[in-house]
Amino acid sequence: MAYDGIVTKAIASELQTLSGARIDKIFQPNKNTILLGFYFDGTNYLLNICVDSSNYRVHLTTHPKPNPKIAPNFCMVLRKHLLGLRIKNIITNHLERLIIIDLEGFDDVDDIISKRLIIELMGKHCNVILLDDQNVIIDSLRHIHNEDSTRAIVPHVKYTYPTTNKFNFLDCPTFEDFYQKLSSNQLIHETFNGISKTFIEASLKHLNLAELNQATLKTMYEYTKKIIDKTDGNSLEFQIINDKKKDYFLIETANSKPFHLNFFLDDFYDEKENLQEFKSTRDSILKIILDLLKKYKTRLLHINEKLASCENMEQYQLYGELIIANLYQIKNENTNEIRLTNYYNNEEITIPLDCRYTPSINAKRFFKKYQKLKNTLEIVSLQKEETLKELSYIESIVYELENCRSMEEVSEIFEEISEHVIFKEKTQHLAKPKKAKVKKSSLTKNKNVSFNPLKYKIDGYTLLVGRNNKENDYLTLKYAQKTDLWFHTKDIPSSHAILQLPTNTEVEQSILLKCAEIVAFHSKAKNSSHVPVDFCQVKFVKKPNSAKPGMVIYTQNKTLFVNPKDKN
Repeated sequence: MAYDGIVTKAIASELQTLSGARIDKIFQPNKNTILLGFYFDGTNYLLNICVDSSNYRVHLTTHPKPNPKIAPNFCMVLRKHLLGLRIKNIITNHLERLIIIDLEGFDDVDDIISKRLIIELMGKHCNVILLDDQNVIIDSLRHIHNEDSTRAIVPHVKYTYPTTNKFNFLDCPTFEDFYQKLSSNQLIHETFNGISKTFIEASLKHLNLAELNQATLKTMYEYTKKIIDKTDGNSLEFQIINDKKKDYFLIETANSKPFHLNFFLDDFYDEKENLQEFKSTRDSILKIILDLLKKYKTRLLHINEKLASCENMEQYQLYGELIIANLYQIKNENTNEIRLTNYYNNEEITIPLDCRYTPSINAKRFFKKYQKLKNTLEIVSLQKEETLKELSYIESIVYELENCRSMEEVSEIFEEISEHVIFKEKTQHLAKPKKAKVKKSSLTKNKNVSFNPLKYKIDGYTLLVGRNNKENDYLTLKYAQKTDLWFHTKDIPSSHAILQLPTNTEVEQSILLKCAEIVAFHSKAKNSSHVPVDFCQVKFVKKPNSAKPGMVIYTQNKTLFVNPKDKN
């Protein structure tokens, strides 16, 4: 359900009980959010005013946001005019998505002063406007200069309320009035102000009505009127519309707690914004990684082309040797080709020559070209080896990012790649993701290590699965016992997994297969079938010097072919 006029009215009705609260704190964490802190009846409250075009709302919050070191200009204006004032009234204008907060207090000479805070919640036109006692704009969060309209939002201009072409549902005391305004070609949410399409759709489902027609319109009218009437009481609650928790709508309730609508929205939007931030941060980092992956794949393609050009270098050496060996019988004259006997197999071959040079100079050119290709082969072979290592590492990062489920995991991966030279330049302009509070791990006492691997219980045994490269290294090389079993997909990026075993324990094949299925599930091949999974004792797993995080070599391994499965 959109934050429509009905929700606005219900929230304002709850907030009305805070009349008399004194404002003692004002913050502006970002360009779209104002936080008003106030004290009332022995309790501190925090009012969240968000004017983001997609998540606009007003409600009490228990999820404060970090504040900038230097307060923005509008925040300083609010502090100057509102600190110390008390809330006189919190109301809405009919079913407009607009909340009015009237405030009053005393100035330095104990004269009564009045201020008004207008919160307009209208999509991309959202705004927070501070007025004096004459309804003249002192300042606003967003200034709107509109020469063609009388509704300019700038300081020292008289404030005017927004207008609409829609009807006011509150002006329809009877169904006949409602039906008369609702023409046959119009929908309720397009005819009446403050009623969203989501509310209509959710209400139809709640009332078990298939569709709106002449027979069901009265039922819909009466239900909408009842919900709006109850917004002035404390007998409504929000209900999630679907399992994905993407939306909500108002229903009646017999039992309710103080500010339960406010705190529902607080938790709902906090979870929604955290998910949006997580996806945005992850996708930003993933884009950098994928661009780098494309760059290295292009580099590998060029390397392979150079290696292909080196395949015939031995032939150039042979041409030079044959010319030098037969130089005594070759005429010293320029020609396009010569035929000589290859003394390695006694077969005649035709050697192409550059007619601009004599045969002896052509021989020198063949030797020079051979040496150049030989040097190229040595250098490019090393480049290919390094490029393949980098590609393997980048692909492992891509796999980890695609399987992240929390901001904590994204932050750990960001820290890892920021330390790597190939990512450093690309990640410098990105803000470091905020790190969520990490649950204390009972598996390690090392305070510098974030170590919370996934745990699986398999027939009395414990399988630990790393979540990222750094955790994989710590799990395999520091935490695991030498006699534990180590699992990893063969030549495919995956998490490291450790099956914890007592010394000299024989493990049944069925347990090994279950472990391999879990490892295959936590790999890039999770959607494939018949995935090869290697396993061996931890003592046979080594990390080469200067190897990248998560990169190891192993011996004495066996391979199982399984279908990926998650045993949780």
